[in-house]
Amino acid sequence: MFEDHQESDGTIQPRPLSMVLLGGLYLFFFLLTISTYGSPFPFMGVLYQGRAAEALVFIDSLITLYLFLGLMKRQRMTWYLLLAYNLFEVINTLVNILFISSKDVELIAGEPIAPDVLIINNTFVIVAILVLSFFIYRQRDHFNNRSRYIF
Repeated sequence: MFEDHQESDGTIQPRPLSMVLLGGLYLFFFLLTISTYGSPFPFMGVLYQGRAAEALVFIDSLITLYLFLGLMKRQRMTWYLLLAYNLFEVINTLVNILFISSKDVELIAGEPIAPDVLIINNTFVIVAILVLSFFIYRQRDHFNNRSRYIF
């Protein structure tokens, strides 16, 4: 399923280390997302709880699983989807910073949350996603599977 890429001349092209590392990272994101099932889920400025949060976690898990599989298959469409997903995550984080207060988070966490710490943590997340996106952008040539289907 995750075999090395075979060129048109029959030579086997080993999977680049960058693709292995990206695959591992998105597998980690998938596992991290699944582990939040049952917890409140911040989405577009609202902290969802209960069934709504579970549905959002399920959908996000499916997306990150698809991205992982597309990375392992080196699918060209996945390159675009990774960049779009990361852009969406940056926008979502910015909206959450603007509309979810530290008081809202305190109510769910059950302990005081410093507003500046919340902003610093989310800013770090945005920077990390942007750096990751730049790295993914530079890996475009490795996404050479033009198949539209993962399976």
